[in-house]
Amino acid sequence: MLLSDLQMKDIINIKDGNNLGRIIDAKVDQEGKINYFVAEQKKLLRKVTRMGEVTFSFDNIKKIGEDVIIVDL
Repeated sequence: MLLSDLQMKDIINIKDGNNLGRIIDAKVDQEGKINYFVAEQKKLLRKVTRMGEVTFSFDNIKKIGEDVIIVDL
């Protein structure tokens, strides 16, 4: 699976059902191993959209489906 395939999926937190956004980046070490993913988190606060970031590793991923990635954060 390519990173671009993962970037098309919404990230859902299994604990509270929140949509954490989509993957926008990945931190890769010198050996080419992915340390963690960076997802863009959108929060709507009364007509204002505030952007933030949330990070998670492969250990946090519980399931990769066709449309979503389920994580435990």
